[in-house]
Amino acid sequence: MIVYEPNKHFLSDIGHLAKSWTMVKILRAVVGMGLYSLIICLFFFFFESLFTFTIDISIFSFLGIVLSILLVFRTNNSYDRWWEGRKQWGALVNNCRNLAVLVQTAFPKEDLENRHLIAKYISNFCIALKEHLRKGVVIDELIFISHEEKAVYERKAHIPNHISLQIHEVIYKVYKGGGITGMDHLNIKTHTQSLLDILGACERIKKTPIPFSYSVFIKIFISVYGLLLPFALVSEWGFWSIPIMMLVFFAFIGVEMMGSEIEDPFGLDCNDLPTGTIAHTIKENVFEILEQKMGSSKHSENYQKIF
Repeated sequence: MIVYEPNKHFLSDIGHLAKSWTMVKILRAVVGMGLYSLIICLFFFFFESLFTFTIDISIFSFLGIVLSILLVFRTNNSYDRWWEGRKQWGALVNNCRNLAVLVQTAFPKEDLENRHLIAKYISNFCIALKEHLRKGVVIDELIFISHEEKAVYERKAHIPNHISLQIHEVIYKVYKGGGITGMDHLNIKTHTQSLLDILGACERIKKTPIPFSYSVFIKIFISVYGLLLPFALVSEWGFWSIPIMMLVFFAFIGVEMMGSEIEDPFGLDCNDLPTGTIAHTIKENVFEILEQKMGSSKHSENYQKIF
């Protein structure tokens, strides 16, 4: 994700566009449209007598308004998906912190082992979730897992689900052993259940894209609009129609491609959510909360190694 300070550095903010792969694709499309317009202009200049196909430019004014409305709807829907994803990951941060605080407070002070397990499982849930929403969980990224656990994870089709189960098992074991009261168990349960709620909400965003027909219709509309517009401009503007055409196409294709980029907010595009950074932040927070009093224990030493 491109990080910048809003409303501070106008020119440097524009410079960030060079880091965006989407902007590179937009510029390539604009250059291609410019070359196409150049060919139309040269054909008109050398074979003007044969150039009988012209279009009234007022038609494109009307079509441009219709296309603008469609693009606004497209962009708004894409941004809603992006913002909904950010709210879900914000809720994940809050619930993980609250879960860690409740465990730290409610678990017996001497129960360091289960505290470490909860910290490990919360961290691994977040790390697994970010890759689950991309191309699949990278098991080697998970922390503090034994060879036996790795073998188990490799057999699981849905690793975040399994890690959530492990969190529930640890808490239930402590509850059955008398380590926490029934009220503590209910309070903790609220936040453990929220992990799967957030997981389901993110999967809904990931697996329910904007309808294909609608997306393709806008692409076809922009393409036809761009291919026909030079015929309406060339007779009046001549070679000046090339930069005009490139500017118009830059606006339309740029808005459409930006909408396509943020439609799936969990990927690795420049404007996607920084889910990797958020997962790392959660990992730091829960270990700081749950292992802050572990002194020179082996888990505390391991904690120092991963940061």
